[in-house]
Amino acid sequence: MPGHAIDDAVDAFVARCAVERGMSPHTLDAYRRDLAGFVEFTRRLGVGDLSAVDRRTVRRYVAHLSTRSYAPSTIARRTSTLRSFLQDAAARGDIPANPAAAVPQIKRPEALPKAIPAGALGRMLDAVSGTEPVDLRDRALLETLYGTGVRVSEAARLRIGDLTPSDFLRITGKGAKERAVPLPRPVRGAIERYLADGRPILARTEAGDALWVGVRGGPLDVRGIRRVVHHRFGAFPHALRHSYATHLLENGADLRSVQDLLGHTELATTQLYTAVTRRHLTETYERSHPRA
Repeated sequence: MPGHAIDDAVDAFVARCAVERGMSPHTLDAYRRDLAGFVEFTRRLGVGDLSAVDRRTVRRYVAHLSTRSYAPSTIARRTSTLRSFLQDAAARGDIPANPAAAVPQIKRPEALPKAIPAGALGRMLDAVSGTEPVDLRDRALLETLYGTGVRVSEAARLRIGDLTPSDFLRITGKGAKERAVPLPRPVRGAIERYLADGRPILARTEAGDALWVGVRGGPLDVRGIRRVVHHRFGAFPHALRHSYATHLLENGADLRSVQDLLGHTELATTQLYTAVTRRHLTETYERSHPRA
């Protein structure tokens, strides 16, 4: 089935992921980088057409990755991206079958999320207490990240209209899927103070209806949000998302509810947090029980 150059097929696949799956620019860049390695590998093999990629090619590529001193998580991710690319090609009829389907999946090493202790996190939030517009924005942003568990990409997409009158926040997640999460009173209060006394001073015309505004008056993007969290907390936004999920489970929330709140498609993704809560319970027992 000639006529589909591998590099052209990769470009088309990434473009479809953007349009049909609504993937973030960060994810698309990661896909592009992962598949660029495969394109370069096949080029050195003298394989330029997608139809010439077979199971042996895929196995050789995985073996090649294993000899390059990559971390197991990197090899697992690149292999998974390649499998998705070839599955898409097979589904579109560009190749008769997915040659990566029979290649064993490399298990990703389980990395437990790191949560900030609730007491420490509360003190860190309270320390952001200034009344300047940027202080009001940062406090509202940090309260939102921890109080709703949104991804940094979701936070950057928030609009003023996503604040509903019923104290829920409307979030557009991966694949343009919407969900609503409760907006705790401290979060709502911090956002209202920011909207009243911070955003009107910061925002210029180019901000549109973006909820978060940068110091230059335009929308605050993912990179800008990361800078705020790192400046204020010395951490990354995902630490607040992890803390949100972990603290919910530690205080009795059920796994399915946390899955819905986080916007996870698979329950298995959320189950990673149960290891964190088990560790927390073990540490509490060892610290508290006289026979521990």
